Amino acid sequence: MGQLTTFTQVKDGSIVSPKGFSAGGVHCGLKKTDRHDLGAILCEVPAVAAAVYTTNVFQAAPLKVTRESLQNGTLQAVIVNSGNANACTGQQGEADAYDMRAAAARHLGVAEQDVAVASTGVIGELLKMDRVNVGIESLPPRLSSANSGAEDFSQAILTTDLVKKEACVSVLVNGKEVTIGGAAKGSGMIHPNMATMLAFMTTDAAIDQEALQQLMRQATDVTFNMITVDGDTSTNDMLIAMASGLAGNEVLTPAHPDWEPFAEGFTYVCRSLAQAIARDGEGATKLVEVSVTGAVSDLSARAIAKTVIGSSLVKSAVFGADANWGRIIAAVGRAGEPVNPETVDIRLGDISVLEQSRPVAFDEDKALAYLKGDTVRIVVDLHGGAGQATAWGCDLTYDYVRINAAYRT
Repeated sequence: MGQLTTFTQVKDGSIVSPKGFSAGGVHCGLKKTDRHDLGAILCEVPAVAAAVYTTNVFQAAPLKVTRESLQNGTLQAVIVNSGNANACTGQQGEADAYDMRAAAARHLGVAEQDVAVASTGVIGELLKMDRVNVGIESLPPRLSSANSGAEDFSQAILTTDLVKKEACVSVLVNGKEVTIGGAAKGSGMIHPNMATMLAFMTTDAAIDQEALQQLMRQATDVTFNMITVDGDTSTNDMLIAMASGLAGNEVLTPAHPDWEPFAEGFTYVCRSLAQAIARDGEGATKLVEVSVTGAVSDLSARAIAKTVIGSSLVKSAVFGADANWGRIIAAVGRAGEPVNPETVDIRLGDISVLEQSRPVAFDEDKALAYLKGDTVRIVVDLHGGAGQATAWGCDLTYDYVRINAAYRT
């Protein structure tokens, strides 16, 4: 373990590291490959729970079911499938999502209203419920509180992802060790708009439900809502958090003396997962980070950072290792935020390319070498206020087009 400010990063930690959680995954036949495509997270007790969802007008059937389950503020299980989004599937799709919830509750031995449902994959196709039901029936003995269970779950939720996304930290609350774990999927159809993928977080903290919901929204705004791969927001995106309370701490609220360390740890897990999604963007070869400072407000800085990170021209230039700062300043100027056009600085890493909105001479070979790395940091200083924000994304490559041109085939 390595100490990181007020919390500790847990080496090889996962969603089953917090007390009370197990997870697992199986292949039930929704994918053409033999990779797992059905997974579950189970808590020993009904857990305090919260969620945020996609803002896409077309919301998939599982979101309706999960919203209904979360009305009482608790969950004990999550059932997730990949390979099929169960979106734009009408009444039959809704019935299938409810059937998934009922089958998971029955086989996992929990109350039906304490089960969340999530799906990801192709839009507009009905689930093969015969395969889903067989998979759910086979899941219980596959659930484990060992890392193998988390590994199987992480594999079960992937679509075009190349790697699993996990993060875990621990923090002291009332002198007791509290653990926060997370797992996510996301590679394409990723854009900042209130949850931008499927993500699941677990903790053994005792926490007030309203406080957890508030923390999720705050953390999401500066992490998951600050990533983009392609400017598209899915019909299925959601982020769910479950808190078992088994750490035995006094119930966390913003008034608790250890609230800030817990909130920092929670946000760190969200940020780690968000960065992993951006780095694993479809066809991506590098992670791109855009930091904006000197804006009139944090909100304004967020909007500018997201505009730059979402620019296809900026993303293409990064892919080509072209130090074309003109594309960056053009994106800054079209973000719709207050900017003094005479005071903007831009750096690529530590290479200054623009000062006070005037080009400066720089070493093109040094810039080329920097942009060929696997992480590119763009810094924009507006010199207009105290607002700041950071967004993450990836380069735009030939492979992105190839992957998405043949997504269904």
